[in-house]
Amino acid sequence: MSETLAVHLVDDDAGVAEACRYLLEGLGLAVIDWRSGEDFLAGANLDEPAAVLLDMRLPGIDGRAVHERLRAADACLGVIILTGHGDIDMAVESMKRGAVDFLQKPVGARAMERALDSAFARARQCAGDRRIRDLAATLSEREREIARWVSEGLTNRGIAEALHIAVRTVEVHRSRVVEKMGAANSAELAALWQRLEA
Repeated sequence: MSETLAVHLVDDDAGVAEACRYLLEGLGLAVIDWRSGEDFLAGANLDEPAAVLLDMRLPGIDGRAVHERLRAADACLGVIILTGHGDIDMAVESMKRGAVDFLQKPVGARAMERALDSAFARARQCAGDRRIRDLAATLSEREREIARWVSEGLTNRGIAEALHIAVRTVEVHRSRVVEKMGAANSAELAALWQRLEA
């Protein structure tokens, strides 16, 4: 893996934070420490594909409230709850809210690695989906129609007949859509559009 992945560590306990930092840096990850939920929400890039290790007991707003605000902000961070005071109800509630894992302190390296793999996978998926939505938002209504037909496997002639326009017009629109969506070809465009509408 060539990119250095980031982990936001939100925990007010300096000893726990230091132990986690040691473990995470040993896994080759960049660690960003936050001592409160407010500081984290104000200072972190919520759109980056990263992970968050979130303690539930924090000064000011607690981990539950931080998690809710991340959801409200449609953040692309994979959330892992890390607590020394958890119970089954809290774990179930956190998972229902979208946390990728719920870990009890102290946590071992293997459990942490598994949770981080899930968090990064979810964060990348979210960032990729958001990028596709943003690119699709730049398309005209006609271009969106063309993309939809391409995703259903229609040829230029088939699209032209469906939309009652010239084949050449379809070719021009199709070319623009492929370019605007950053696709290498029509097959990739079809895959992107299917992911968008899934």
